[in-house]
Amino acid sequence: MITVIQRYLAATLSADPLLRNVAFLRYWLSSTLNSFGAQVSSLAVPLCSAMLLNATPGQMGMIATCQALPALLFALPAGVWLDRRRKLPILLTCEIIQGLTLASIPLAWWLGILSMPWLYATTLIFHTCSVIGGGAEQIFVLLVVGRERLMDAQTKFTMTDSASRLIAPGLAGLLIQWLTAPYAILANAASFLLSAWNLRQTKLEEPAPQPSEKHPLRELREGFAFIWHTPLLRTFAWGVGIWHMLFYGFSSLQILLATRELGMSPGWLGITQMLGGLGMLASSMLIKPLTRHIGPGKTMLTGIGLTVLAGFVLIPAIPANWFGLPLASAAAFAGLVFIYDCGVMLFFISYSTMRAHATPDAYMGRTISTMRFLTIATAPLGALAAGAIADQYGVRAGIGSVGAVGVALVMALLASPHIRGVRPS
Repeated sequence: MITVIQRYLAATLSADPLLRNVAFLRYWLSSTLNSFGAQVSSLAVPLCSAMLLNATPGQMGMIATCQALPALLFALPAGVWLDRRRKLPILLTCEIIQGLTLASIPLAWWLGILSMPWLYATTLIFHTCSVIGGGAEQIFVLLVVGRERLMDAQTKFTMTDSASRLIAPGLAGLLIQWLTAPYAILANAASFLLSAWNLRQTKLEEPAPQPSEKHPLRELREGFAFIWHTPLLRTFAWGVGIWHMLFYGFSSLQILLATRELGMSPGWLGITQMLGGLGMLASSMLIKPLTRHIGPGKTMLTGIGLTVLAGFVLIPAIPANWFGLPLASAAAFAGLVFIYDCGVMLFFISYSTMRAHATPDAYMGRTISTMRFLTIATAPLGALAAGAIADQYGVRAGIGSVGAVGVALVMALLASPHIRGVRPS
């Protein structure tokens, strides 16, 4: 029996070059650790705001704004800086700071000083590191796997993300209900620190970037000019930018809808979120055949359409106590989360792959960071606007306004030839 298993593993490893790449395996382990931790904090941090600090919809909108603001402030200079530096040391430093920042939340709770301003500050620091470290991470993955295997790598990441989304939210919901949210956040803090230690062991010859004599402002202009003169990237800039605005508006109110409108406990919320993991798993199985038959452009549009329909339009329409049963409302919420998360991953994998193939190495750091700036700069407006509408007219109206704009976005993107025109390779 052991011999059969050894032969199977040897055949699997020999058939997949990525599984023979030790640097990729280390990165994949770190990605998995962070994914599991992030699923815990994605419930724990909003629940800290909503249940422990009694945050208003406007304050939840401020949290979402603090998540997006670093992209507006730091994405552009980060892109120029990343093109001039080795990526692994930057990635390690950012992960350590993120772990320590998360650990400060339970510490503040135990000391009795946790407040909404504290969460605003920690969110800003955490997502500043996400902007800088995330840009370094995307370039680092390209160095590890190469362009030709990027979609294979993204598919593997999606599979582990789906596993974490399937398992972690249910455990997180029960852990939050049992021990309270601050204890659960410690799990995410530990995952970032362990990930940094693991990546520190990576043996990868990362070439030193070519020194540049150009002024940073000139390099920034070149990054903008490259995107402007590349029709596909130019379409991404406005289309993905509007989508992020809607995404942040929806995310700022989703927890409030589930807990206050549908009456879901943290445990039930975690269980329903687990179906999002199945949606991500479904996307990892669908992405290759869809890309092969209809191309990455139409696959991306399919993903955006699913997020708008399931998340922005139908979720706020779920009635409380549907058919007189709270469980029916929770089941409808869970089913729509499954479709929504499947759509998010179909969109993101297709988008990031097309963006990488459209960008030469010399512009990679600037393109990733400039696109982050262009696509996330509008996100604070979405979060603030959705929060303001929810304060005035209710949470359902806030998310419903997101859905109305989302339908218009899908129609505009379908009319644009640049994304639809990307054919199967």
